[in-house]
Amino acid sequence: MSEECGKESCEGCSEHGCSHRQGSDAANAGSDIKKVIGVISGKGGVGKSTVCALLAGALKEAGKSCVILDADITGPSIAKIYGIKDKAGSNGEAVLPAASAGGVKVMSINMLLENETDPVIWRGPIISATVRQFWTEVAWGSADVMLVDMPPGTGDVPLTVFQSLPIDGVVVVTTPQELVSMIVEKAVKMAEAMGIPVLGLVENMSYFDCPDCGKRHEIFGPGRLSETAERFGVKNTARLPIRPERMALCDAGKADELKAEELEEFCRQLLMEE
Repeated sequence: MSEECGKESCEGCSEHGCSHRQGSDAANAGSDIKKVIGVISGKGGVGKSTVCALLAGALKEAGKSCVILDADITGPSIAKIYGIKDKAGSNGEAVLPAASAGGVKVMSINMLLENETDPVIWRGPIISATVRQFWTEVAWGSADVMLVDMPPGTGDVPLTVFQSLPIDGVVVVTTPQELVSMIVEKAVKMAEAMGIPVLGLVENMSYFDCPDCGKRHEIFGPGRLSETAERFGVKNTARLPIRPERMALCDAGKADELKAEELEEFCRQLLMEE
């Protein structure tokens, strides 16, 4: 519990962002993070890392500073889509994240490997310990929001993040397919089981606006975003279209240039949760 909060116990406390929240590891002394949001999905291939970068851009447009902790140790992509080639630094006491051209601070396992294409062939406990170190041993500086790009599923790493970091809530990323919609419910239920609020649902690849005919096409079929959100009482939702130019920017390492007007209201609602 915080010395400033006046509470004698963390039990039942709604201040999920408190750095003294019971069960959370202490942040590095060189970090001052006001809000920590996990970006999760029930399975891979839904564009979670791209959505994470889009959220960072929308938060920046809203005047908030944002950093990204890449917790996907075996499949990291955040450093690549931001075009970060620098290795993590050090001030002699803590690890220092690298920054993108647009000023987004990032920590990813690729920044510690000799070659970014080297595979990480580690067992679960080592992977989990590494994610924990990205919180406790990295001096992030001051930031309004930290986004944690989690690996898909409900395994060791999401569990480690939920237990070790003072997560204020999660954003769940899905796509319209029925199978994915079913799997995303597992991620939502895991967050609920851990006592972590679901702050919003984002349906990626929701539709495609054809530049030739001008019609909107739901290529993967009608989504179940509203149905899922209603089932779990989540009011904050957003649908993201298929935009080839966004994928091209990520492939070119220019995620700083991503814009997502579809997430403006979504991020306003996220910030209202403070």
